[in-house]
Amino acid sequence: MLRPAPVGHGIVFRRMDVVGIDRLVPARWDLVEISPLNTRVVNADGVSVSTIEHLMAALSGCGVHNALIEIDGPEVPILDGSAAGFARAILDAGLRRQDAPLRAIEMLDVVEVYYGQAMARLRPARGHEPRGLRIDFEIDFVDPAIGHQSRVLDMANGAFLRELCDSRTFCRLSDVEAMQAQGLALGGTFENAVVVDGNRVLSPGGLRHPDEAVRHKMLDALGDLGTAGLPILGVYEGLRAGHAMTNRLLRALFARPEAWRVVTCDAALEDRLPGSRLKPADFAAVA
Repeated sequence: MLRPAPVGHGIVFRRMDVVGIDRLVPARWDLVEISPLNTRVVNADGVSVSTIEHLMAALSGCGVHNALIEIDGPEVPILDGSAAGFARAILDAGLRRQDAPLRAIEMLDVVEVYYGQAMARLRPARGHEPRGLRIDFEIDFVDPAIGHQSRVLDMANGAFLRELCDSRTFCRLSDVEAMQAQGLALGGTFENAVVVDGNRVLSPGGLRHPDEAVRHKMLDALGDLGTAGLPILGVYEGLRAGHAMTNRLLRALFARPEAWRVVTCDAALEDRLPGSRLKPADFAAVA
């Protein structure tokens, strides 16, 4: 259950099934355990919540910066493998402007991290680029069903709802079989992920978008950037990046306080952030 929270609260999970120890788990970059498969946050008492990235993307994409999320287990439900269900529920419940100006992290310098063939970067907007958040992403998989894909998206004015929120997580059939042989991903089905095998898409109905895979990577990046605690003004560039890379990037960012500053958003700047001026018509047709 998502509950409203006061200014400055941030996004915090409360494990309703935990007793006797701290059951509050902030969705914060420094509490993330590095993992290539999902985003997991753990508090000082070892209480954790896993697979938060799709819900975090929905919150960021809908402009929600303070919320208390009550959950009765260690993992956020996967739903259909996208963020559409969460985003729809948030907008159906309604949004309320809080009585305080919105603050954001504005990039002043380039911060980047590399790991093998992967790269993730945050940089300031340049020249004609609008002040706001833009995501540039590129992936390259050997599976012909995915292959090489790239996309650039300005996240203002409902772009998350129109372009990203319905894109599902994806995996190889061989990966699913290997994980299930280890007792993992037992709830995974062809209905809550895009499963590919070579050049075949095995999930019923096929793809929602020809480039659904890179769109989902962008969705994940938006959710993982949400653990920064404030929206980011700048350009995120990802090359073969995933959850672990984005968290490494945030750790590098906060280790360089000269590379960013916190600014108070006026109305024009707030309009450049995800979540501004949303309307039901922004939802993708399948959402």
